[in-house]
Amino acid sequence: MADALSVMPAAVLRNLSDKLYEKRKNAALEVEGIVKQLASSGDHEKISAVINLLTTEFTYSPQANHRKGGLIGLAAATVGLTSEAAQHLEQIVPPVLNSFSDQDSRVRYYACEALYNIAKVVRGDFIIFFNQIFDALCKLSADSDPNVQSAAHLLDRLVKDIVTESDQFSIEEFIPLLRERMNVLNPYVRQFLVGWITVLDSVPDIDMLGFLPDFLDGLFNMLSDSSHEIRQQADSALSEFLQEIKNSQSVDYGRMAEILVQRAASPDEFTRLTAITWINEFVKLGGDQLVPYYADILGAILPCISDKEEKIRVVARETNEELRAIKADPAEAFDVGAILSIARRQLDSEWEATRIEALHWISTLLNRHRSEVVLLVLDIHACIAQDPLHFRQLVVFLVHKFRVDHSLLERRGALVIRRLCVLLGAERVYRELSNILEGEADLDFACTMVQALNLILLTSSELSELREVLKQSLVNTAGKDLFVSLYASWCHSPMAIISLCLLAQMYQHASAVIQSLVEEDINVKFLVQLDKLIRLLETPIFAYLRLQLLEPGRYIWLLKALYGLLMLLPQQSAAFKILRTRLKTVPSYSFNGDQLKRASSGNLYSQILHHSGSQIAEDGDVNQDNGNLQNGINFASRLQQFEQMQRQHRMHAKSQAQSRNSSTSLLKDVPKAEPWVPPTSDTNRLPSRSSRRGPGQLHA
Repeated sequence: MADALSVMPAAVLRNLSDKLYEKRKNAALEVEGIVKQLASSGDHEKISAVINLLTTEFTYSPQANHRKGGLIGLAAATVGLTSEAAQHLEQIVPPVLNSFSDQDSRVRYYACEALYNIAKVVRGDFIIFFNQIFDALCKLSADSDPNVQSAAHLLDRLVKDIVTESDQFSIEEFIPLLRERMNVLNPYVRQFLVGWITVLDSVPDIDMLGFLPDFLDGLFNMLSDSSHEIRQQADSALSEFLQEIKNSQSVDYGRMAEILVQRAASPDEFTRLTAITWINEFVKLGGDQLVPYYADILGAILPCISDKEEKIRVVARETNEELRAIKADPAEAFDVGAILSIARRQLDSEWEATRIEALHWISTLLNRHRSEVVLLVLDIHACIAQDPLHFRQLVVFLVHKFRVDHSLLERRGALVIRRLCVLLGAERVYRELSNILEGEADLDFACTMVQALNLILLTSSELSELREVLKQSLVNTAGKDLFVSLYASWCHSPMAIISLCLLAQMYQHASAVIQSLVEEDINVKFLVQLDKLIRLLETPIFAYLRLQLLEPGRYIWLLKALYGLLMLLPQQSAAFKILRTRLKTVPSYSFNGDQLKRASSGNLYSQILHHSGSQIAEDGDVNQDNGNLQNGINFASRLQQFEQMQRQHRMHAKSQAQSRNSSTSLLKDVPKAEPWVPPTSDTNRLPSRSSRRGPGQLHA
């Protein structure tokens, strides 16, 4: 302090605090001369002392005139230092910045003036204080005093000039401050912020586009400002950024997509239009970056399709078509489930156009990602189908879809049935399907459907519990009821019935079914199904059956049923060799004469055919009571049911053959007609035999 007083005359100090501006100005000129003289002599200690005196005794004084004089004095000292001012900025700038928040508007005005003069001298050296200066200017832009606002604008323009020519400006340090200020609602501050964003974006060395996600939401927020000028400025800035995005190779689409999705639901019409326009461009440009955000984007587009503003509807529809045209792979983070969920939610929209587009999306997803979408759709339907009425409707609808689209049954049938069994219970699903197929009018479809259901039953892990229940059909009520429930529809396919009997360990009935077959039944399709069954018998699912062959004396009807199947197979077929090899391993030590005689004598079910109420024992412990072993199943009636169904199938096949023959005759009468070639399915049929085969007379 003493050093400062020794070089600063008392009159100068007195005039700096005078209420008259002219006296303060003249005193400031004196300070400038003193500091300039000290700088030329290199006495920086005394310069620091002078600056410290101006700060402590003037700028922090409780007297307003002292504070004004101190600010003018600091600016004068900086002018006196000229090129050496940079080393004293740490002393000079903070007290000036502190004065920006002074209660006296005139002090704030002089602070702007002082910092303006300081900035003109030091230029880029004061960039180290940029964030503090920006924060102060942001507040002053909304100052209540017009003169302060005017002074702040002049200072703001100078700072912008300095920043644009400086290579020391740090955009990374500035962005957090900008992001924090973007939510301010004051119109003057908003104008100030948009001005800075525009200026910084114009500097080639500053990558504002890379930081756009940090302040994009704030710019969109300004689009709904009550001031037309602010809306226009924000729109202009956004348009410029969108153009830069189109020309840039590196853009963070993901973060911005989240912002745009939210703004597309804005109550402000102009904001919605701008957001949907940006989304439209993003869908065209974003590529793989946008794949994880497709669901969110779709959620923004679909409601806009029904917007009251025509411009928004047009852009939304165009964007929707662009998005739907993109074929992304689930492996690329394409969340089919999320998109389906969005489409499902929009089905509840009050607007018809949105509901229609949601349906189109579900259809598109089914065509492209059928497996994933089928499972998700089934999950939705399964929730609804907890109610018995809806459950019946679902299964009826499913059977109808399989009937009209056989390719769906072939490609996705197993997937659908297995999933429904998991969601709604395997037994419940199979019972309902069997009930529907029992009365199916399309016999060919019924046969195909039953064969598909039978294969799923025998192979799917989801139906393992159902298989265990069926294995107990002869000893408990649950198994018997399930067997009887499936039997009626399984009659559509001989091989399905035989498989069901083998699974339920009803071997004597299986043998009876085999011997009831006539030549018309044993065609190419039958042999293909038989080949599948023989191969399934070698899988772990039928391990129990193969182990039972270790006791041929106890399970003699099983042995006879398997030999019956062997006799139906062509000897050169792979299935014949597989089954023959298996049967060769059956030990012969457990046979006894009575069992062989009982298994080989007479027609099967001869007693049943004469006495319809009698019951027949299956394989197992021959000492058990026959009534318990049968568990109340009337096998004679079941066999008659099977034979009746097969007669219907044979009549249907003959009717179709006659229709084809009639068509052939008509074609022969047409001049120059090409010779007709019989369908493959008929040429592959084995020669028919009108007479019924007797018991035990099995022919391949």
